[in-house]
Amino acid sequence: MQKKESKNLIATISFAHLMQDTYSAFLAPILPLLIDKLGLSLTMSAFLDIARKLPSLLNPFFGLLAQRSDARYFVIVSPALTAIVMSLLGVANSYAMLIVLLIIAGISSTLFHIPSPGMIKASAGDKLGRGMSYYMVGGELARTLGPLIITAGVSLWGLEGTWRLIPFGLLASLFLYFKLRNFEFNQKNLTKKIEKGSALSEVKKFSSLLSVMGGFMFFQSAMKMAVTLYLAVYLTGEGFSLWVASSALAVLQFFGVIGTFVSGTISDKIGRRKTLIVMSTGAAFTMSLFVMSSTVYTLFPLLALLGLFMFANGPIMLLVIHEIDTKMPIFMNSVYMTINFSISSVVVLAMGMFSDQVGLHLVYEIAAVLSFVAIGFAMLL
Repeated sequence: MQKKESKNLIATISFAHLMQDTYSAFLAPILPLLIDKLGLSLTMSAFLDIARKLPSLLNPFFGLLAQRSDARYFVIVSPALTAIVMSLLGVANSYAMLIVLLIIAGISSTLFHIPSPGMIKASAGDKLGRGMSYYMVGGELARTLGPLIITAGVSLWGLEGTWRLIPFGLLASLFLYFKLRNFEFNQKNLTKKIEKGSALSEVKKFSSLLSVMGGFMFFQSAMKMAVTLYLAVYLTGEGFSLWVASSALAVLQFFGVIGTFVSGTISDKIGRRKTLIVMSTGAAFTMSLFVMSSTVYTLFPLLALLGLFMFANGPIMLLVIHEIDTKMPIFMNSVYMTINFSISSVVVLAMGMFSDQVGLHLVYEIAAVLSFVAIGFAMLL
């Protein structure tokens, strides 16, 4: 693959990631409004995030499907489908309707995120760290823009008028069709030799690695869920306006873009493990400072630092998975995603239930403590 063509493909897939995750980021900013509208508890709101992640249990199935087929159409269609269902959240007049919409969004997200890192690998050549950073920047920038776009939509049209954001997702999928229709995405793009492998044997082969990665994700996910899904609820509960809360979430995600962008390149130079240790240590200390601080003057600087450190771990974990010597790279990526989403679902439910009993502030303090344990798992990687 020529260098220019490779860069164009990486840019296109990163753009697809941007559009897909911009719409996926609509839930957290409007969660306080949905709670007020439908009278939801924090436990019920946790189930909303779980509903969105529930299809991840089918990741291995979708991974095998993508392994054996041309999965580029998953990437092409997903932004349009996600745009439709996430833009309709404000229209939902019942808790059940919210659950259905979020399950569909979860299916769409699963279909996108399983093959897209493999497409990056097929395009990046020996610059996989840089390529994966560009890909992850698309996702993190989306979570910066998403809160601002949905909050602006609510301000302009009200919560029930956010369906007007749907056409942008449809146009994105149309653009992706014309850009990716000639891209042949199959096993030949990922390995020099086509090999058939046993899914079970591949999982057993890398069970130790997956266990360490799972431990790291578990102890970091409490912090990540606290400052993503629940940040707007936490800050509005502390007396800040929805615009301040949405802006704070955007600042967190924007500096996450920077952390995501540099971490892959840094890890190419000093190694995946060392980069993960540095970033997870920085995130743990910054989270502790954030919990102890309650003024608007420290709110944005600390969230900026937290985003820089915390989101930098995403590309590293993906790189580790995509650099293992496996016969089934797409399937192994789907296994990693299943572990990731399953752990975060369990954690977010526990956080919601516990927050209803003791309040979000104590939950934030516990999340800060747990984030230090993640450093130990980074050292074991």
